[in-house]
Amino acid sequence: MADAEPDTRAGLHGPDTDAALARAGFGAAVPRGPRPALVVVDLTRGFTEPAFPSGSDLTAEVDATNRLVAAARAGGVPVLWTVIAYTPAEADGDALAWLRKAPGMRALREGSDAVALDPRLDRRDGDHLVVKKGASAFHGSALAGLLAGLHVDTAVVCGATTSGCVRATAVDAVQSGFDTLVVADACGDRARGPHDAALYDLQAKYADVVALDDAVAYLDDPFRKAER
Repeated sequence: MADAEPDTRAGLHGPDTDAALARAGFGAAVPRGPRPALVVVDLTRGFTEPAFPSGSDLTAEVDATNRLVAAARAGGVPVLWTVIAYTPAEADGDALAWLRKAPGMRALREGSDAVALDPRLDRRDGDHLVVKKGASAFHGSALAGLLAGLHVDTAVVCGATTSGCVRATAVDAVQSGFDTLVVADACGDRARGPHDAALYDLQAKYADVVALDDAVAYLDDPFRKAER
């Protein structure tokens, strides 16, 4: 008989976990620079609408994101959007390893309704749009170059899904040299458990997980709110 799989949920948010992370030196506060950018990850219809197999009802997260976008525009902060979209050759072929692990993502085909940004979002022609093939918005894309060209020092990340593309993007943001904030109220997932676990891990190791009002105040006036 095969060995039973370990229960990775045990102790996730308990005092033993908190103590172990604190002892290892995790959880320091992230500096907030005067030149942030808002990175909105994959709030496409395939993720924000429950009618799609890959989706769930992210109405609250879309509304929260629009508050962030409005604050960013008021503060002169650039807004960048990401989407996952596959060509027919990519969706139907066997070249992409992630699609072998997550075949449901094959439905995210170029030109389909699933890859269209949620129409409730306030995306404008002057905003950058990054099309990606994997979880992280940085991997194989121009995002790092765009942020560098905009002289960004801090990435404010939101979107879907928390445990997948948001987490991967936030981790790669740090690895690309950007201090990173993740806005909890503007991140959504298909289930609460993975959402909570991802935010817990991000807060411990990679980013500051912040409330919506905190992020809105920072984006609206990043020079005044920056920690120097």
